[in-house]
Amino acid sequence: MRADLEAARGLARRAGDAEVFLYPGDRHLFADGGLPSYDREAAGLPAERAPKFLDRVG
Repeated sequence: MRADLEAARGLARRAGDAEVFLYPGDRHLFADGGLPSYDREAAGLPAERAPKFLDRVG
């Protein structure tokens, strides 16, 4: 995972205007309310960030 994170950060640096977001925990499906891995607080973050991103790339 460490190598993946470093690769993502490297891509973001080269892109210039990209961001890398990390979410708490280690479960990939934290935003699926029907699963035990659901994390309400973490699930709200992508919902807040997506409209801002879409406005930016328009």
